[in-house]
Amino acid sequence: MSGFPPIFDGHNDTILSLIATGRSFMERSEEGHVDLVRAREGGLGGGFFAVYIIDPVLKQLRASDDPEEMERAMSMYADESTWPEPMPLEYAQNQALDALGRLLKIEQESDGAVKIIRTAAELEECLENGTFAMLLHFEGAEPLDFDGYALEVFYAAGLRSVGLTHSRRNRFTQGVPFKFPASPDTGPGLNEHGKELVRQLNKRKVAIDLSHITEQGFWDVAAITDAPLIATHSNAWSLTQTPRNLTDKQLAAIKESNGIAGLNYHAGFLREDGKSDADVPLSRMVDHIEYMVERMGIECVGMGSDFDGALMPAELKDAAGLPKLMQALKDRGYSDDELRAIAYGNWVRVLRETWGA
Repeated sequence: MSGFPPIFDGHNDTILSLIATGRSFMERSEEGHVDLVRAREGGLGGGFFAVYIIDPVLKQLRASDDPEEMERAMSMYADESTWPEPMPLEYAQNQALDALGRLLKIEQESDGAVKIIRTAAELEECLENGTFAMLLHFEGAEPLDFDGYALEVFYAAGLRSVGLTHSRRNRFTQGVPFKFPASPDTGPGLNEHGKELVRQLNKRKVAIDLSHITEQGFWDVAAITDAPLIATHSNAWSLTQTPRNLTDKQLAAIKESNGIAGLNYHAGFLREDGKSDADVPLSRMVDHIEYMVERMGIECVGMGSDFDGALMPAELKDAAGLPKLMQALKDRGYSDDELRAIAYGNWVRVLRETWGA
């Protein structure tokens, strides 16, 4: 045991990794970043497990053996001009059902080692007794219909968090492209269906994730929602000027709402030059945390790794390396109480305020 508090993580794409590689979540693997064995080694107590729907156009390109098609697939989201049209609802729902089913099966086959949480009380209980806690999350609202019927079904299955969009456009809003340097003020915000979706999620007490959305979309949500503002996996724009990070004004709004921003471990969102280069010292991760703490207070900062969906700093590598990050925070002067708040306490508070239990 590392001696550090367990970490509850705001974002991972592990279900995508499990589908792509065929590996088991229950067994240690050298592929990807998270499995139950490495999670226990690193003190990862659970997190948001993202259901991300690969666009059908992108999926077809990625399946090609043609290097030019693969390059086209990789660059598709670099600019709004190359984004595909919003995906069909039926396709998105079918893909979401497959991913949710896989997560539910992990819980069923874990012999009590894994639990899909639906309340903050369940999360706290899991962190106390060592049960791995999975929070079901949609990274992109594509599987949801305008009338809210699908939301009821997915909620019954355990869905407790929805990111309104990824870095693309959908039937509700659009996200920011993968550019550098660039401001998050890159395009329009919510349309009328998007605004109604925010109201539906508030009524159902489902968390709304603002990572990936345009700055205008961020402010549109802030004007409507009655819940704390949450950016599950975004850093400080002033330190790394990618549109995926948060401006000082956005950080201030999160603080005012008693919300939270989770540190994204992706190298390109940490480095000053924005390059996807794993040569990133742990001190740079602490710099981003420290910057956000200075502007929002210790109670509004958490972890949001982007494990299995991004390039990790080489020194960290995967979930088993998390004690190194915690030690770096301790070396910077963070107290045991402050480490506990960043590791999981702030997530528990925000989710309790959002879910009401």
